Amino acid sequence: QVQLVESGGGLVQAGGSLRLSCAASGSIFSINAMGWYRQAPGKQRELVAAIGGRTNYANAVKGRFTISRDNAKNTVYLEMNSLKPEDTAVYYCNANVRSTGWGTPLREYWGQGTQVTVSS
Repeated sequence: QVQLVESGGGLVQAGGSLRLSCAASGSIFSINAMGWYRQAPGKQRELVAAIGGRTNYANAVKGRFTISRDNAKNTVYLEMNSLKPEDTAVYYCNANVRSTGWGTPLREYWGQGTQVTVSS
């Protein structure tokens, strides 16, 4: 099994910054792509940013958010700057993991989510 544990959420005023972290642990041989998704009340979960061979960002966060990862620590980060009230959501970490070797299939895992609230 693989566990993803997020941290760094909280309450911030508009224009402020937060840094989210997500550490993967457990049966890990290799991690392919890692990413951050978010879900606001009444809305579907959406991709915020992903990092694998390249990085991808949702249009709404380009230029404000930066995703990075530390492969030695199996950790992915999301630096969020110039936060807006519309960024308020539960942010979820996602990882595609091979558990025991190159022959094992990639399996997708999710963290429990961390709340980000941006006040106006």
